[in-house]
Amino acid sequence: MVMLRYAVYRFFTMLLTLLVVSVLVFVIINLPPGDYLSNQIAELQASGQSAGVAKAEFLRAEYALDRPMWEQYMIWIGFWPGPHGFDGLVQGNYGWSFEFDRPVAEIVGDTLWLTVVVNLAAILFVYAVALPLGVLAAAKSRTWIDYTSAFVGYLGLATPNFLLALILFYYGHRYFNLPIGGLMDPSFEGLPMSWEKLKSILVHLIVPTFVIGTSGASAMMQRLRANMLDELGKPYVETAIAKGMAPSRMLTKYPLRVAFNPFVADIGNLLPSMVSGSVLVSVVLGLQTIGPTLLTALKTQDQFLSAFILMFVALLTLIGTMISDILLVMLDPRIRYEGREA
Repeated sequence: MVMLRYAVYRFFTMLLTLLVVSVLVFVIINLPPGDYLSNQIAELQASGQSAGVAKAEFLRAEYALDRPMWEQYMIWIGFWPGPHGFDGLVQGNYGWSFEFDRPVAEIVGDTLWLTVVVNLAAILFVYAVALPLGVLAAAKSRTWIDYTSAFVGYLGLATPNFLLALILFYYGHRYFNLPIGGLMDPSFEGLPMSWEKLKSILVHLIVPTFVIGTSGASAMMQRLRANMLDELGKPYVETAIAKGMAPSRMLTKYPLRVAFNPFVADIGNLLPSMVSGSVLVSVVLGLQTIGPTLLTALKTQDQFLSAFILMFVALLTLIGTMISDILLVMLDPRIRYEGREA
């Protein structure tokens, strides 16, 4: 019951934080002078296209861009009536993309779930690689196993993701016949999910998962190794060994549980870092994620499209943080949630 209350408390805290983030996102996007329509109007006026100017002016009024910033924000969120009444994010209207001349919902519809799939696969890869290698490197400290894992880890941190993507783009296709480019075979695009389409997605996920997850796995492995070594040097470990506890049981029962806390806490940072770090990889590999779309929206000052994508990344961050907080409470009894200390 107490755990349920804490989960509800964290959920409402997440909603409040998301509201604050929405204000920051909207203000920061509008900080640069001008916007997509203002720039377009200036270009059309310079070329003497009066019909195009009239259309751009109509769009400014249609999407309330001629109103004060605070009112634009309230209309965008859905807390204030706009030209079409209450019709914002809260009501499910994500806005209009001026660059693509389509509703934002149509542009990001398929890319959202593909982005989630790619990054969840990368996170599973990070934990599957970092956990065993980090524990093994700490348990076999100052041996060839430790030195080899450290070398692999530093290599993964030092290699840029886009360079690794290009290398695998060539060698993966040449020697292993891996499909490079996109997240599914083009013949399945726009079709409903089926077993064949799922298999195509899973095969296409191999290279992006490895490329996006490599640096995260390397950093987390080094962090877990350092935490484990710190715990293994404490007196309670020597006492457990002196009492005859098997080293493998002692390792998993005490030091790993304590060292695992930062490992779990990283879930909140891992999701957004994967999304932001995969932008160049998505461009290089031609992935149908929101990364390339965000890049285009920011360059063209397409404010509704870029604002929605940034809000989506913020939502991933907050969901990841909430999950990590709840898991930490379940993992470590020293963390109290009754007094909001978790």
